Amino acid sequence: MPAPLSDSPRQVRIALGERSYEIRIGAGLLADAASWEGLPAAAAALVVTNTTVAPLYLGALRAALAARYRSVFEVVLPDGEEHKDWATLNLIFDALLSHGCDRRTVLFALGGGVVGDMTGFAAASYMRGVPFVQVPTTLLAQVDSSVGGKTAINHPLGKNMIGAFYQPARVLCDLDTLKTLPPRELSAGLAEVIKYGPIADLDFLDWIEANVDALVAREPRALAHAVKRSCEIKAEVVGQDERESGLRAILNFGHTFGHAIEAGLGYGEWLHGEAVGCGMVMALRLSHRLGLVDAAFVQRVTALIARAGLPTVGPALGAERYLALMRVDKKAEAGEVRFVVIERPGQAAVRGAPDDLVRQVLAESTR
Repeated sequence: MPAPLSDSPRQVRIALGERSYEIRIGAGLLADAASWEGLPAAAAALVVTNTTVAPLYLGALRAALAARYRSVFEVVLPDGEEHKDWATLNLIFDALLSHGCDRRTVLFALGGGVVGDMTGFAAASYMRGVPFVQVPTTLLAQVDSSVGGKTAINHPLGKNMIGAFYQPARVLCDLDTLKTLPPRELSAGLAEVIKYGPIADLDFLDWIEANVDALVAREPRALAHAVKRSCEIKAEVVGQDERESGLRAILNFGHTFGHAIEAGLGYGEWLHGEAVGCGMVMALRLSHRLGLVDAAFVQRVTALIARAGLPTVGPALGAERYLALMRVDKKAEAGEVRFVVIERPGQAAVRGAPDDLVRQVLAESTR
């Protein structure tokens, strides 16, 4: 089933009143002068990237920005989830201060979810807020983490526990950057694509099943459709619930279990998308044990996750360790773990579940 899109760039709008912005999606956008029109005016820009992405795309972004900003600085961070911490965040502040950047300086996050999260948090904090632009170079960042304004760093006791809601001025998804993405990173991004089907759009789930092989093979039009539809669904949810007081929590499907895997193994051992993919299998099984979905639906989505190259069996951390880690999840209330479950295919909700039921899920889902 081919993706029903032309090759021209496309846009998705995040409607948040004065904080509204566009997601621009297409090939060759880094080098297209039109991509940068209408951004906040400033004397200086700071590009935040990492050691993996800098050799690939920093030169192109600097060249594009040189036409708009008198001074373009850069800071190159170490790569990896294990560096999403205070020490690495301070490297951004060091760069801003050493170059005498003022509150009109625009930050550009060039990289994956870690770079985007830390750049956004730095932008929210520096001089109490400066503008920033997301330039995601991974599939996971293009379909999820760059959109919606959630910024954070990790704490040893919990993922993304220290951060702020702070919206970018624009998100620029250049699909050409996905050509250099390692296969494991591509699969990790597919986890965040797949999640949108069970929680919000069964037609999209059908489409992903029909096109998962094309996505793994990086067929351009399939990737373009996956990014656009994922962003459309997230834009609709974020537009209704910017600060995750209700509906937006459904976007964390698989994340309660997944964050426990990441923290329990040590950040960086599993990629975020790998942990989320496995976490979705656990959340589906919990949904089944709660009597919400049948076993056939669990098997259907689990098979799709496996076809995307993602793990479906979690590490044997021990049930009590999982539960302890999940109790510091941001959705937990008064020590009760809250899970995003599938109420029925295409619709999700946040619910509590008895510990014994969770232990049963973990027993069949880990080894």
